[in-house]
Amino acid sequence: MVDNSISESTIKPTDLRGILKYVPMFREQIFVIAIDGSLVAHENFQNVLLDIAVLRSLNIHVVLVHGAGLQLRNMAETSGIEITNPHGEGATDAQTLELATEASARVTLSIMQGLSRNALRCATCNGVRSTEVGIVKGVDQLQSGKVDKLDITLFKQLLDSNTIPVAAPIAFNRDGASLRLNSDHLAAELASKLNASKLIFMTTQDGLTLHGAPLTNIPVAELETLLEAGIENIPERLLSKVQHAVKAINAGTPRAHILDGRVFGALLNEIFDKVGIGTMVYSNDYQSIRQAIPADAYSIYNITRNGVRSATLRDRSKESIEASIENFLVYEIDGSIVACVNLQTYDDGAVVEVGSVYVQPFYQNRGVGRKMVKYACVEAERRKAKRVIALTTQSSNFFIKVCEFSEGDINDLPKERKEDYTANGRNSKILYRDL
Repeated sequence: MVDNSISESTIKPTDLRGILKYVPMFREQIFVIAIDGSLVAHENFQNVLLDIAVLRSLNIHVVLVHGAGLQLRNMAETSGIEITNPHGEGATDAQTLELATEASARVTLSIMQGLSRNALRCATCNGVRSTEVGIVKGVDQLQSGKVDKLDITLFKQLLDSNTIPVAAPIAFNRDGASLRLNSDHLAAELASKLNASKLIFMTTQDGLTLHGAPLTNIPVAELETLLEAGIENIPERLLSKVQHAVKAINAGTPRAHILDGRVFGALLNEIFDKVGIGTMVYSNDYQSIRQAIPADAYSIYNITRNGVRSATLRDRSKESIEASIENFLVYEIDGSIVACVNLQTYDDGAVVEVGSVYVQPFYQNRGVGRKMVKYACVEAERRKAKRVIALTTQSSNFFIKVCEFSEGDINDLPKERKEDYTANGRNSKILYRDL
């Protein structure tokens, strides 16, 4: 039984249609999932394994990394042995390493038994090589280690054979000696080196909050600012995850999530629901996008001419672009504008139309158009709009399959836009996305 006091107020149903919408986006991608030892010992862990089985059924590759802090602490208390630290965040003496090795082995066994019960192939390997942390701020970290090298070929061979690699927080150095790793550090290194699309930390802690409000989505730059303001802003048991989420994203991992694994369905809801129930940290995909300025009008006019000639875009004169330049966003690379989008508001700001979406041919099929539209939706939501609409003659598949719009009809248009739609005779497809 799951503790209803934890799950009932948070769980949101994720139906099959909602999941299927994301399948093309995530198929064959790699998710690195870091599981705290405390979650492995929790009654909801079997449901977490079922969620992982769903991911595998959708052809999403999974790498599991686990901690063993709770198990180590319990073993130390039972045996009366004083350990240097339970979570691999400081020095590790010989007796702590010995207990940590045993605790880690027990957790690995428990995870592999659970995966096997769900008919999932899994394996441990020596694909992680460690090296000593050494002396930090004058303190010898003894037998604490850090990742020295990852055998990425080995991990990918396991993934290609539909096998889940299970990585433990104990690894060998060049001489074959065991060193203890921080599992959050190991997960972040694996995520960046495997080019994972997601790094997911699953714990038995509530997600991040700021001034009492949950942080559901936060750009990595804001999280770095929060860290710089003082670690007292971050709960102690989440600090390591926050720090390594930042490192992973800065090393190229697009998304990192921090989830309370005690919540039934947390993993699937976070991945397949557009709102999610945990904390998602994301890289700034939109750093090249900015508000257009009057000097951009000529460049916008020029790059849209190809779209006008192919009847993809409506014809706009340079003068009309200049007159409404505040409605344009541009994508700039090395000082050159390579894409644009126009935002037009209706119904007192409740509806925003995304128009004049065009990407220079050389930059097409590189995700620029997707980023422009998704940023436009973010901007519309920031303006308190309830719906985004798009009218297109040739790009309906892009809006529906890539940007998650739905097909509508003329009744989905604001009154003012209906009149223009009828008058221009383009017979565009009408698409919308509710915010």
